[in-house]
Amino acid sequence: MEAIVLNKLDPNFKYEIAAQPGGEGFKLCFSCGTCTATCPVAEIDEDYNPRRIIRQALLGMRQQVLSSRSIWLCAQCFACSVRCPQGVNFRDIIGVLRQMAVKEGYAPPETVKDIKQIDTLSQRIRHELIRYYFEEREKFEQLKGMVEEELEITPEEVEK
Repeated sequence: MEAIVLNKLDPNFKYEIAAQPGGEGFKLCFSCGTCTATCPVAEIDEDYNPRRIIRQALLGMRQQVLSSRSIWLCAQCFACSVRCPQGVNFRDIIGVLRQMAVKEGYAPPETVKDIKQIDTLSQRIRHELIRYYFEEREKFEQLKGMVEEELEITPEEVEK
């Protein structure tokens, strides 16, 4: 874990986020961890932690947050937002952080569009795999095996 250097913190960062459409309830977070506990991305990637993203942003760790690939990993599924006891809409906050990252040069402009395409593609793959699971089991097993092999996913990782 890296040390927090106080003179490198941006005390206005949280206010900038909160001033953006979608960031309004951002400062209500009290770091309970419900977002991380319910996140499907955190379930498969132990390094992904929505609570950490929010905490770093609240502390003013602008460069660390906006340069992190973590803001691009959010699946935009609303699981965290639905369960947040404070009503913090993490999905919209991630959208704000992504826009800020592009605007400030931490990510190329096409990143937002590319990530949306990845999200659509991954949902399409999921949809088709489920369809094949019920309609063409042999093809499902073949596709599942191909994906696992290409991505080097072990059976143990799939069964988590």
